[in-house]
Amino acid sequence: MKLKDLKASLLTNPEVRKEYGALEDEFSLIAAMAKARLRSGLTQAQLAKRMKTTQSTVARLESGRGKPSTRTLTRFAKATGHRLKISFEPVNKAK
Repeated sequence: MKLKDLKASLLTNPEVRKEYGALEDEFSLIAAMAKARLRSGLTQAQLAKRMKTTQSTVARLESGRGKPSTRTLTRFAKATGHRLKISFEPVNKAK
């Protein structure tokens, strides 16, 4: 079974869909970090050197294990040639 088919199948369960939705912001951050590194053309090891950390730390950041501080995100952005932008958006609540 392909991953996208498995995901679609699992998301038919309302409880799974709710939990998956709760992680959406976290998944978005992880994807944005990986895209920033790839756009910069850096390997994890090269990025780690620019950030003055280890490759395993970069791997943990990109895998979502742990929640990076804004300071770490700023260092990551600078090392990849990006600017960190954080925003607050209103939550749409059902009436």
